[in-house]
Amino acid sequence: MQRWSKAVASLSAAALLAACAVGGGPAAPEQRARNVILFLGDGMGVSTVTAGRILAGQLQGGPGEDHTLSFERFPHVALVKTYNTDAQVADSAGTMSAIMTGVKTRIGHISVPPAVAHGDCAAALDNALPTLLELAEQRGLATGVVSTTRITHATPAATYAHAPNRDWESDGQLPEAARQAGCRDIARQLAEFAHGDGIEVVLGGGRLAFLPAGTADPEYAAASGVRADGRNLIEAWQSAAEGRQYVWNRAQFDALAAADGDQVLGLFEPSHMRFEADRADDAAGEPSLSEMTAFAIDKLAARGSGYFLMVEGGRIDHAHHAGNAYRALHDLLAFDAAVDTARRMTDAADTLIVVTADHSHTFTISGYPRRGNPILGKVETPLGTQATDAEGRPYTTLGYANGPGHQTPLPDLTGTDTTHPDYRQLATVPLDSETHGGEDVAAYADGPGAQGVGGVMEQNRLFDVMHTALFGATEDGGR
Repeated sequence: MQRWSKAVASLSAAALLAACAVGGGPAAPEQRARNVILFLGDGMGVSTVTAGRILAGQLQGGPGEDHTLSFERFPHVALVKTYNTDAQVADSAGTMSAIMTGVKTRIGHISVPPAVAHGDCAAALDNALPTLLELAEQRGLATGVVSTTRITHATPAATYAHAPNRDWESDGQLPEAARQAGCRDIARQLAEFAHGDGIEVVLGGGRLAFLPAGTADPEYAAASGVRADGRNLIEAWQSAAEGRQYVWNRAQFDALAAADGDQVLGLFEPSHMRFEADRADDAAGEPSLSEMTAFAIDKLAARGSGYFLMVEGGRIDHAHHAGNAYRALHDLLAFDAAVDTARRMTDAADTLIVVTADHSHTFTISGYPRRGNPILGKVETPLGTQATDAEGRPYTTLGYANGPGHQTPLPDLTGTDTTHPDYRQLATVPLDSETHGGEDVAAYADGPGAQGVGGVMEQNRLFDVMHTALFGATEDGGR
């Protein structure tokens, strides 16, 4: 574990956490869990949950509004403040770092404290914040990381890596000064992860950051590795310990058994995995988030030592950035199915499940539509008439405050199928990519220690809930 700098170490734990905005949320009696599963819906704000709930109900033939997602049945719910120490509207790096380390930090930082300036490699090396996954490995638990994004992307990276810039996913993205100072890119930090006996299950996308430049991707002829150091980190990871297995397609994944080998690395795309709506079109095949979750639980439980597992539905966020509600909501439904899988496979008496988001989006639900109105459709009023804007044009229930869906002049949607997978909702402010939202997100919890989730919480308090459930409360929260 890397050391704290003198400046940070000179602070008491209480003073440091106070400086990093710890607070809020109820004090909870200690209750221990054998296992903890953290589900992170990237960009899954409250409006996304509401719209996803309605869509799920409508796909089952109901009006939708009265439907309940699996995690909405969890008995403990909180609102979570998402700001970074330097940003009113947060990004995934700073928010996931807060959840994984118990310390709020800057936007764009991966599990290093806010005292570290952006891009300051030397300070980051001296000030790595221990993550819950690292602590679990050091205490003999099994661990897993599952995501539909690149496994080096901000959310999964915050579980195992430390960097003052989230973009340092491969060595080609490291500045020369950082390379000379000894900083390692995020892919290399995963391949060389040295806590405990290593992460047991890693499943997601992002092969190219692990392959040397010029090395052809096994699935797409036009794609090739991006590493400038000439190293094949997949081979390096496999050779570092006995019993390690690597898979990159559906057939190989299906052939895996929880009892086979000690550790598994699955990288199913050169970059991010497919959106759920497009997953069936992948020629090499990709497992669903539920399937990856089920495999990870079986694999980790087979170790018999207890486990920590993080599962990210990462492409909810990406579809929102594209202004595409259809794919965002279908990825939310795939995420909900994974939560349901996990709860059915585990026992609430010994497994804490926490479901939350890192941040929200500028996604809105509006217009007084009738009960049961198609959530992806145009607004019909409770009187059964087509709602129109001030100039007589129909409009949709869903929209964005900014993003690539901006159009001038506004289009007439009369003949437009707004439920089509490729339809992009209108946006008020023109931007190439829609932005995150700054409002609170929800957290849902079930299992031992779940009562620690409640009220209005600072985001980094979720670390304390999970740490206490696994290891018991300590004066410094285990950091």
